[in-house]
Amino acid sequence: MPRVNRTAVLSLLIVSSSVFLLFQLYYYRKYVSKAGPHILSRTGHLTSSEIQWQTVRIFLALVRHYRLPVFLADTAALTLLSQDALQHRERLVQDPHCSFLCTGRPIISFALLANAWKLDAGFLSAAEQKGFELLQLRGTDPRLASLDTLSGVEIPLHFLFRLHGYIIQVVFLYERSGNYLWHGPLRLKPNMDRSFAPFLMLDYGRHAGAYDRLELVLTVLDGLDVRVPRNVSRFLTEQQHSHFLECHYRDARNFLQLYPDDTSPAAVDFRRKAKSLLRLAAQTLAQLNIPFWLSSGTCLGWFRQCNIISFSRDVDIGIFITDFRSNIVAAFRDAGLSLKHKFGKVEDSLELSFLSDDVKLDIFFFYKDGDVLWNGGTQAKSGKKFKYVFPQFSLCWAELLEMKVRVPCETLDYVRANYGPSWSIPVMSWDWKSSPSNVQENGVWPPTEWADVIQVY
Repeated sequence: MPRVNRTAVLSLLIVSSSVFLLFQLYYYRKYVSKAGPHILSRTGHLTSSEIQWQTVRIFLALVRHYRLPVFLADTAALTLLSQDALQHRERLVQDPHCSFLCTGRPIISFALLANAWKLDAGFLSAAEQKGFELLQLRGTDPRLASLDTLSGVEIPLHFLFRLHGYIIQVVFLYERSGNYLWHGPLRLKPNMDRSFAPFLMLDYGRHAGAYDRLELVLTVLDGLDVRVPRNVSRFLTEQQHSHFLECHYRDARNFLQLYPDDTSPAAVDFRRKAKSLLRLAAQTLAQLNIPFWLSSGTCLGWFRQCNIISFSRDVDIGIFITDFRSNIVAAFRDAGLSLKHKFGKVEDSLELSFLSDDVKLDIFFFYKDGDVLWNGGTQAKSGKKFKYVFPQFSLCWAELLEMKVRVPCETLDYVRANYGPSWSIPVMSWDWKSSPSNVQENGVWPPTEWADVIQVY
């Protein structure tokens, strides 16, 4: 008799469990897997996070169906993802349904590698059928612009999908010749609906942006398959400093019509050597994790004529003294450059100059003094010191000679400080001690220090 009771109880448990599992499967298929927000909270009403989760789920299902390689680029969501596991677990307890993709904002951003995009009316039509409203923002393709051709071809830059009051931003990332990724600014045309989205809250679009190529990984966030950058922290840092400035090809072409470029074999050879030297400098400083920017004549050449000034005969870059590394000279020597001179010291007016294939690389170190920045200069034969004063500036990305390089964001102010109001007129004869508009005398090095602060090789 006891054996019969145990069998009956076991059978009853099996039947009950099966019924419960079938109910869960039915509930999932009927309420969860269908398009649209059908998951109810305990109160019987949809919460904002549940609506946003459903909106993202529908979008990701669409891009997966059309094989569009979008990845999560939302700064708030990626910040949550980059935090430590304990914080993740705590957040999961607070909101087990949507821990990363629901950030409390009515916007979430994804990026799309544009080389995979084809004008697929089927995708846009399917999004419309799912209830999405779409705002497309396009702009001129900078990859087709040059001194010879000013392209008018437009490409998609940003798509904004709206559903249930939530916005999904898709940023198009294009490959540029400098082996980096670029996205354009978001600019509304006069006839566009300015109430379509809270544009000031968007992570992307206030300006163009540049990024290193990145590796993506597929992961699961809040139950959804999502691609994310493999190195999330690095991507977030890049996003904060991604501001990109396009060269003004139209202005450069106008300049070259007034002052035709030197196309002699010597000038062509110099530009070839200067490009090689700049690339080598960029690689060397990247290994040391030292940011630099185009300075002096090299910056003027980029800003004025989108090229190297052929008669400058050197390459000029700037580095903040706070980024100085004691092994910088050794690193350049290992790269094959010879030290031509070293003026000043880390505490005051440091300047380094290297030589490669008869082209000089001048590295000017910049110091902060109140609300201005300055770099120093030294006259070897007299020990006289000079300083060149600039208004404060931040750094932006740009492209020169098919390379991704930094320039001062406030480029015009930077150039004007150095070359005065006549910066747009070429000056063939230049005296570094008197010609710059921002040069000031700064005393004399004591003879007892000359052996350390004036080194010429």
